[in-house]
Amino acid sequence: MQAPKPYLKAFLLVALGIVIAFPLFSMTYYTMVRTSTPQFCASCHEIEYAYNTWKTSTHHNNAQGFVADCMDCHLPAPHDTIDFFYTKTLHGIKDVIVHFTMDEYDREKNRKKAYASFDNNQCRKCHRNILYIPDKRGAMMAHRSVVYALEGREKKCVDCHRDLVHTPTEVYRYKQYQLN
Repeated sequence: MQAPKPYLKAFLLVALGIVIAFPLFSMTYYTMVRTSTPQFCASCHEIEYAYNTWKTSTHHNNAQGFVADCMDCHLPAPHDTIDFFYTKTLHGIKDVIVHFTMDEYDREKNRKKAYASFDNNQCRKCHRNILYIPDKRGAMMAHRSVVYALEGREKKCVDCHRDLVHTPTEVYRYKQYQLN
């Protein structure tokens, strides 16, 4: 009996790898996409409050019509694939454990932990032009002190912009517009 040719064995291994890897990757990708919506985040009663206050914030309703989803602020940029998947998985596991083990969800404690973990780069994914704000010199100077902070004097965006999102408002400002 003749031994199989080496290239045939390699071809069969590659084909088997594709047959196994493609469905596995597709299911993983599909799961990540389906679980990355604000509506999915709000399916847990602990997050429902954050979802409702986000919907009334300028990160959902603004003059530009841009919507920043949960992932935009709470996860690294998706183009950093490994860090994104790792962080998303870690957040998901933590949320499931909290959902099933905690008697009471402490919003303020979790808000402080989230703000402490934020990096200015998460805000700057969307807010790229913070150093050019026409007719608002004070805001430009304040942002410059954050972007070009001296060592040991670093500031976080959330130090000043603490109440932009996840804060209850008395008035629901639907698609408010800036007046000139």
